Amino acid sequence: MNTAREQILKRIRDASGSLPASRESESEGLVREYRTIRTLNLDARLDLLVDRLHDYGAMVYRCAEPGLNQAVASVIAGRAKSALLIPPDLPKTWLPEGFRFRSDRELTYSEMDASEGVLTGCALAIAVTGTIVLRHSSGEGRRTLTLIPDYHLCIVRANQVVETVPEGIREMARFKGVPLTTISGPSATSDIEMTRVQGVHGPRILDVILVE
Repeated sequence: MNTAREQILKRIRDASGSLPASRESESEGLVREYRTIRTLNLDARLDLLVDRLHDYGAMVYRCAEPGLNQAVASVIAGRAKSALLIPPDLPKTWLPEGFRFRSDRELTYSEMDASEGVLTGCALAIAVTGTIVLRHSSGEGRRTLTLIPDYHLCIVRANQVVETVPEGIREMARFKGVPLTTISGPSATSDIEMTRVQGVHGPRILDVILVE
């Protein structure tokens, strides 16, 4: 049995050649022609993010810092919502009066599922792919809080927006050991008979407020 196994492994090694000592050595010498640094100024970078998010079916609203809580009020009122879940450490200055905000302090899955939605911040956003990254730290909520509710309103600050994926990867490298969630528009899949269905793996509706 061992002899047959060794013969099979030898054939694999002969066919594939010698294996690299590490992933780093395997990638040495590869020509990387894609952009690894930004080329757009801030305004163009933000416009690109908005364009990509629109492509994915997300709604984007832009506001200045002093008007953030008014923007939150306008968005959730436009969705005919009166109450949202929030992470325990979400800044209180984001929250407008006239609405109910319930802090996630050991909420059950059923309570999250029955909610009108969730309001969170984010860790960063990648303009070229329209991707929002959550590291589920203070103000971003635990992972289930951003996956179970059907509606997600996410606050993205201009200084959190990078242009390219390599920039985003470098930023995410700082979050070592922390679970990350990447969001590119409302949750959707075409796995079943190539029919697009929204809300399978996360919120069916995504709104974004871009704070400039």
